[in-house]
Amino acid sequence: MVVFTVIFGRLAKVPSDGLPYPIFSFCALIPWQLFSFALTEASNSVVANQRLITKVYFPRLLMPLGSVCVGLSDFLISFVMLLAMMAYYGIRPGLAALTIPLWTAMGMATALGVGLWLSAMNVRYRDIRYTVPFLTQIWMYATPVAYASSLVPKAWQPLYALNPMVGVIEGFRWALLGQANAFATTTPVSVVTVVLILIGGLYYFRRTERLFADIV
Repeated sequence: MVVFTVIFGRLAKVPSDGLPYPIFSFCALIPWQLFSFALTEASNSVVANQRLITKVYFPRLLMPLGSVCVGLSDFLISFVMLLAMMAYYGIRPGLAALTIPLWTAMGMATALGVGLWLSAMNVRYRDIRYTVPFLTQIWMYATPVAYASSLVPKAWQPLYALNPMVGVIEGFRWALLGQANAFATTTPVSVVTVVLILIGGLYYFRRTERLFADIV
């Protein structure tokens, strides 16, 4: 948050839609860090438990699912810090804040869906795990974490919203800060994308999991 505030808020003068830039960026960084951590852990969950896979049978889906849930404790601590910062800046969330669990679940579903694809592919192609940090880094700059989605031209908003984390970040900012610049445009598209990614990930994972013990 401090680095973003100095580089993007102070030096680059990136607009934050009238909000204090530390709050603006921290509100997006919290769900993004949860997603990034969950994706990294889920993508490596099968290979990391290869000894268990070869000895005991159990639903393999539990490995990426459990990995996604691990980051919730850090998320809750960061969320409390965000509320304290909002109180310092005199920003009070409204009733929309009650939807935070929905946006959190959406971010975790995105991480799980992509993680299912990557974890299954990582069993066969071990180099996948080395590309995940690069993928998440590029993905972050394609998501309105350091900048407002209002900077994206309206004509590109539906295409931009194919990135499911756009809807998650927009949902968090709407719920806590009242921002709704592109909320109505991006969120429905992002929700549909999350569902498709999750269904596709589940199908691919279940289709390949019977080979895990032989390949891993």
